[in-house]
Amino acid sequence: MSDITTNSLVITPIVIPATLADDTDGVFRAIERLGNALCLHDAGHSDMDETAEEILPMWLDQTDYTRVGFTARRNGDIVGVALMTMANAGEDALEFDVWADPLLWGQGIEEALLATVEDEARRRGRSIIQTYTVHRPDSPGERLVPSTGFGSISADDRQTRFQLENGFTLEQVERYSAFDLATPAADLAEHLTAAQQFAGPDYRLIEWTSPTPPEREDDFAYVLSRLTTDMPTGGLTVELQPWDAARVRRRDAKLAAGGTTVSVAVVEHIPTGRLVAYNELGVSLGDASPITHQFGTVVVTEHRGHRLGAIVKAANLLRIRAVAPTSPKVTTWNAEENAHMLAINVSLGFAPVSSSGAWKKVLDV
Repeated sequence: MSDITTNSLVITPIVIPATLADDTDGVFRAIERLGNALCLHDAGHSDMDETAEEILPMWLDQTDYTRVGFTARRNGDIVGVALMTMANAGEDALEFDVWADPLLWGQGIEEALLATVEDEARRRGRSIIQTYTVHRPDSPGERLVPSTGFGSISADDRQTRFQLENGFTLEQVERYSAFDLATPAADLAEHLTAAQQFAGPDYRLIEWTSPTPPEREDDFAYVLSRLTTDMPTGGLTVELQPWDAARVRRRDAKLAAGGTTVSVAVVEHIPTGRLVAYNELGVSLGDASPITHQFGTVVVTEHRGHRLGAIVKAANLLRIRAVAPTSPKVTTWNAEENAHMLAINVSLGFAPVSSSGAWKKVLDV
């Protein structure tokens, strides 16, 4: 696609460099800068910061997802980006981010980039586009409730107004919570012991640090596949993702290339030998005081009611202290309608920090 010029902006397709050293135009440093600035402005904290070193490996291997993007330039400077992700196994949905310098909002940058996203979605036959916005929990004024009926975000935030004005509907609200790793380990140990006693002898806790042990790749692929079928998705379109051992290896390799170490806690159902619950915590150990992020937690539907979620969460919160001894906190996202998992988080000591809105628009294609 050729460059597009609109309102003194030049919209240019992103060319993916082989390494950051080859990114002579600084596109991925601009993605880092703009995304982090937007989250700080809208959520009020820097817990979600990402580096170009973490971002680029996810773009280099496009076996499972296709990633395309565009920059918006003014006088040669990158003032905004549009980033799009499409599951190769899917047919309908495209997830995107439009990031503009917060100081330049209202100058037409985000409108031009959104129009580019919609054109690209139509060109690729994708009829549904979805995105997320982040919000401060203490914003005053009226609230907007999603289609699920759970949670709310400010109805007057600039990003809320932008989504509504452009035909998006709010389909889900997620809570962003943090756990202070200075919490006494004994408290977590009590939670873990009580949950294991409740679960009984048919369930066994297993732990490892990435990469996934070869003998567990198939089992882990199965439990990861349940994320798209067993998690609350509100009114969003979430397409089923196939997983196998090869995909687990690809994912491990991309995370390692970005400098991320993953601590994993799983539960095995001994009678069947299947993994039926997991929790992942990712951390960049190269940072002096790295924030740990939860990547996912799932208890497969058939095995709920045995406190397996409490087992994997408590176990991994204990384990991450040895994996990342300088990490100050663990953060997690949870759908507001996921009352059971939120109750586990609260009981363990997670406290709410901010929230996000999940938005959806159906295009005419």
